Amino acid sequence: MEAGFSPPGFSIRAATSPARRRSDTLMNAATAPPLLSLNHVTVMRGERAALHDITLQIGSGEHVCILGPNGCGKSTLIKTITRECYPLASEGSSISILGKERWNIFELRSLLGIVSPDLLASCTTDATGRDVVLSGFFSSTRIFPHHEPNPDLLAHSNAALARLGISHLADRSVAHMSSGEAKRTLIARALVHDPQTLLFDEPSNALDIAAQMRLRETMRELAQSGLGILLVTHHVSEIIPEIERVVLLRDGKIVADGSKEKMLTATHLTDLFNTKVQIARHDGYYHLY
Repeated sequence: MEAGFSPPGFSIRAATSPARRRSDTLMNAATAPPLLSLNHVTVMRGERAALHDITLQIGSGEHVCILGPNGCGKSTLIKTITRECYPLASEGSSISILGKERWNIFELRSLLGIVSPDLLASCTTDATGRDVVLSGFFSSTRIFPHHEPNPDLLAHSNAALARLGISHLADRSVAHMSSGEAKRTLIARALVHDPQTLLFDEPSNALDIAAQMRLRETMRELAQSGLGILLVTHHVSEIIPEIERVVLLRDGKIVADGSKEKMLTATHLTDLFNTKVQIARHDGYYHLY
């Protein structure tokens, strides 16, 4: 860790035990407004309802996976949360995030750390790791001349890189990073505001096996540090042991919602993916075959 770039509490693992951190998180969550509250939400993409009559509540600090096949509405749900898509206005329909229905977009994005393929794709190849992390303060994907980041922002960006163990990527361009390195840089970007929740969208895309394993370990450490984790994926193997609840999404509708043990069964997943599967569990992870 670089001297001068380690604000108090700015490490993946806090000094307290995982059990104590989880207890503190649950106590805070009990009084905090829910992260997300959707009531009878329908979102159109062109002429098609990408989400249809969705009712869903996710508590503050909760670890949840939204699981479903490609085309089921996962991306639209993410864009609805980040206010890139808006639901149809209808009687009885509402959406609130952290207890508020109206948000300044920049303020909202500072409270939700987002790691998505869309962000990675929009990063220019000449941007350095530090540029990408700093861009989180400006809701962009690179630093432009008018941004002029001050020393405090630079310190926080360096601390976020150090938190992920990637200080060596600060001056390396995205074009010369592996997919795993670029993904970890995006996680550092998501951490600069010290958000309440991290939203991971298909995080293992384009990663080799070693990078996937490192990513899952990082996600586990972040979850154990007290951050809420919202994972959106079609890969059952991405669901880290700390995730306790799984929501099954198909054809724009929630088809089941409950504890991980009850949702991740051969019956549920055969129906969800429309193909016969079996499921096994090992060391807290689930695998389809």
